[in-house]
Amino acid sequence: MMHRDDNAPQSRPWHTFPVEKTQLELQTGPDGLSDTEAQSRLTRYGPNRLAEPARRGPLMRLLSQFHNVLLYAMMGAAVITALLGHWLDTAVLMAAVVVNALIGFLQEGKAESALAAIRGMLAPHATVMRGGTRREIDATTLVPGDVVVLASGDRVPADLRLIASRELRVDEAALTGESEPVQKELTTAKEDAALGDRWCMAYAGTVVVYGQATGIVVATGAHTELGRINHLLTDVDSGTTPLLRQIDRFGHGLAGAIAVVAVLTFLLGWLWRGEPAGEMFLVVVALVASAIPEGLPAIMTVILARGVQRMAREKAIVRRLPAVETLGSVTVICSDKTGTLTRNEMTVQRVVAAGHVYDVSGAGYVPEGRFSLDGADVDLHGHPELALTARAGELCNDARLLQDAEGHWRIEGDPTEGALLVLGAKAGLARDTLQAQWPRLDAIPFESQHRFMATYHLDKTESADASDAPSTPWIFVKGAPERIFEMCRTQIVEPGGQPGAPVDIDYWRRMVTDTAAQGLRVLGLAYKQAKPAGERLEFSDVEGGFTLLALVGIIDPPRPEAIAAVAECHRAGIRVKMITGDHAETAKAIGAQLDIGIGIGKPAVTGAEVALMDDAELRRVALDIDVFARASPEHKLRLVQALQDDGQVVAMTGDGVNDAPALKRADVGVAMGFKGTEAAKEAADIVLTDDNFASIAKAVRQGRGVYDNLKKFILFMLPTNGGEALVVIAGVMLSLGVVALTPAQVLWINMVTSSTLGIALAFERAEPGIMERTPRPPGASLLSWFFIWRVTLVSILMMIGTFGLFYLEWRNGASVEAARTMAVNALVMAEMFYLISSRSIFATSLSWQGLFGNRVALITIAACLVLQLFYTYVPFMQTTFGSSALNGREWLEVLGAGLLVFFGAELEKWVVRRAGWAERLAVK
Repeated sequence: MMHRDDNAPQSRPWHTFPVEKTQLELQTGPDGLSDTEAQSRLTRYGPNRLAEPARRGPLMRLLSQFHNVLLYAMMGAAVITALLGHWLDTAVLMAAVVVNALIGFLQEGKAESALAAIRGMLAPHATVMRGGTRREIDATTLVPGDVVVLASGDRVPADLRLIASRELRVDEAALTGESEPVQKELTTAKEDAALGDRWCMAYAGTVVVYGQATGIVVATGAHTELGRINHLLTDVDSGTTPLLRQIDRFGHGLAGAIAVVAVLTFLLGWLWRGEPAGEMFLVVVALVASAIPEGLPAIMTVILARGVQRMAREKAIVRRLPAVETLGSVTVICSDKTGTLTRNEMTVQRVVAAGHVYDVSGAGYVPEGRFSLDGADVDLHGHPELALTARAGELCNDARLLQDAEGHWRIEGDPTEGALLVLGAKAGLARDTLQAQWPRLDAIPFESQHRFMATYHLDKTESADASDAPSTPWIFVKGAPERIFEMCRTQIVEPGGQPGAPVDIDYWRRMVTDTAAQGLRVLGLAYKQAKPAGERLEFSDVEGGFTLLALVGIIDPPRPEAIAAVAECHRAGIRVKMITGDHAETAKAIGAQLDIGIGIGKPAVTGAEVALMDDAELRRVALDIDVFARASPEHKLRLVQALQDDGQVVAMTGDGVNDAPALKRADVGVAMGFKGTEAAKEAADIVLTDDNFASIAKAVRQGRGVYDNLKKFILFMLPTNGGEALVVIAGVMLSLGVVALTPAQVLWINMVTSSTLGIALAFERAEPGIMERTPRPPGASLLSWFFIWRVTLVSILMMIGTFGLFYLEWRNGASVEAARTMAVNALVMAEMFYLISSRSIFATSLSWQGLFGNRVALITIAACLVLQLFYTYVPFMQTTFGSSALNGREWLEVLGAGLLVFFGAELEKWVVRRAGWAERLAVK
């Protein structure tokens, strides 16, 4: 455990401390700590690791899964069947209870796995100076004051205040969301600087991509920024899903209604009709058995599992079953930018020359794209300045463009240099051939204080044609535009692409401003045909005399499919908000391309501004503003909570450890599977295997279809229970002296229809136009008043057909066994026909697609018919359930009862459509 010390230095704003003050405060120096002092501090501050949270034991986790009103109802039904001696029914019900509990038990470890993934981000080893000696130690033994040495490829083992640096660039995307590696410096930052703007700090869990540095450990373990996120994640309550809240309310309401009806029925028969109390108790048992929806939890699991399969085909892997439906109910999607809405692959989109501005198509590291001018494609042979710009970007470059075995393109080195390599490839330049024809003889590497890189080459292409011709020397530079402008005397003259005209500095500065305003990072490129004064390329060789080639505008572009997916979400009534750790200007530019945050008076809000808002103000801003930049993990978490406090159902997407708390807190967390951190994936409910926002829109469609199928099943199931209950109550009201359905027969009906007919609705595809609906209100009940009306109507129709046949047969002298067999078959037949009608809540079923479009429904109806024939004619079943054989006339009457329900339900749907209510009721 981390030993906290109120006087510990680990929470101070070290990014504001100069190097000398940092060394003085931590009583350390370039030689590091002595072994004795390091051991003393280890005892005081504790090891450099994140504490594991307290966990419930497996038994308590398992027992807690049974605390569910529907499972209580199922267990109650199991007790009733056991009292009646129907052990098979008891076993089936208890098996369903156990399966539901196990599903919850296996999925509850999500948060614990997320915490473990964050702990795994701490580096296992560190290179330190101890007593003036450089050595490698276990990173858990690092203490404040240790001097750590970093090199390219290292994972930073603790929070460090840098004291020496040579071109250090650190990938902080997982921690801050910054799309580019951050160039580190030794200069201090303001106290309120965002995490990504603290250039003199290197944080635990981030990765060195270039350069070397030395830093003093200022925070370890729980006191690091990574530890702070870990603590934040520990405190986050993931909450429950809208569906589970609806099911819980529905279960409680249904249980209460069943109890009230049962008591009233008992009192009605016993006190008013004078029936014996013992017989009325059996009637009430039959009533309760008929009203409990034993199949709901099991069928709900089947429907959700079917949704999991469909989402998997859309590249969305579901880690938590209820999230299938939750994604379909979202009203707001909060998305990270880098790697989700964008490719996390820097791309040149614009080349500004002296006379023209060229657009470059293609996105990411795939070397495919075209150059265009005013919308028309251009041939580089007719634009020599563009061809030379591409060549300069390829040659003045240390990165490598590679393709892996799966065909994915990636960059080794700086992403910005990678963008220039891809630009060269689009221009038809082969890297190996170019390096052979223009060999590099020397270079000046990029350094932050100089803000440029220079390379010296010989052009051997001309000398290859004439053996006596000398090779032409070239010096290329690239870097910050203002620095490149200082080196240049001339610019390219059109036509011909030759140097000559003086640099038009006003034009170039105007184009820098215009390009940067579009959210693009701007680089300048220049050249001169000269060789160094000496044998090596020195700074004096690049002070002037260059010809300005071009400016290139680079950005991590939005995915084309993400643009379409955002538009689809907007059509579906879902707000899309971008929450990124990147700079505000970049966020606004990407948002504009995605149609996020467009509108008068809608600026991007920064994390610093969010930090100053109270909860009420943040709720207002969170709803109104769609682009949030420079957001820390706390800011993302607060924004999600603010939207939820306003009643929104929130999906959060992300790929970094900085996204993990918000992913866990959201109603449904969606992590990126390809480039996402393990911490993000473990905190999420759904993982996208293709890191593509478009897959979210597809998964939303599937989620809405899942909810539709759940509603269809409930609308199919409840009239069955209601019809059975009304049959029992009708028998009491008429004082027949016999019940139309025995408890055992009721359980047979419920078991047969739930295990066959109900399953078919899990295989219904999403209906046309489902993504044109607005999201259902977050607080909506599972059953609207309209659905209650339909359940009541169909229940009455089922009761009329079932009880009517029973009463007529019994009054006409048939045995009670024969009358009951008619009633059971009539009720099951009505359910078969009603299943066909239930395949669409509002659309007609009187079509080829409506009648035969679901093969599973036809199979389940056939299976149910076989079971009913088995129930009616097999002697064993006749003995067990008190059934008897039916003749042809009786089967026709049973068929008529089914058709009564079918055409009654279809007539009601026709009236709803004719009145124009279907669209309004579809989201209720």
